[in-house]
Amino acid sequence: MAQPKLRPLERFWPYADLPEQLSVEEQAALDPDLYEAVYGQRPNRPFSITLVFPDLDLPDFDHALELARQSSEFRQTGEGVLARYRARFQTADAARLRDVFNVVGRSPQTEILVDDRPLPYARELWIPLVGLFINA
Repeated sequence: MAQPKLRPLERFWPYADLPEQLSVEEQAALDPDLYEAVYGQRPNRPFSITLVFPDLDLPDFDHALELARQSSEFRQTGEGVLARYRARFQTADAARLRDVFNVVGRSPQTEILVDDRPLPYARELWIPLVGLFINA
């Protein structure tokens, strides 16, 4: 009986050393609906409002971007005209959220997520409610 010319490898996945569980950082980055589907429960996070915005050609944008980087969670994806910034603000950061939104809110491409979800009237209702945290 002739030996086969090729012997199949015992491992098929090229990344054999990947952990089976997501890291804490990877879990935190999951969309809340995906997190609930995977783990069967909602993620336990404090209330937050997230601004997702593009690179803008505005005079105050650099200052707003610096404030956004100081948020509880900040991520940048892409570069140049494809750059998108995501800054999550908690209630303690209400004044910073207001200051960033006053600049990036001028763009119709800016998204407002309430607890990581796009909700109707976020610009008209949720952002003004932030003022209650500032004036309280």
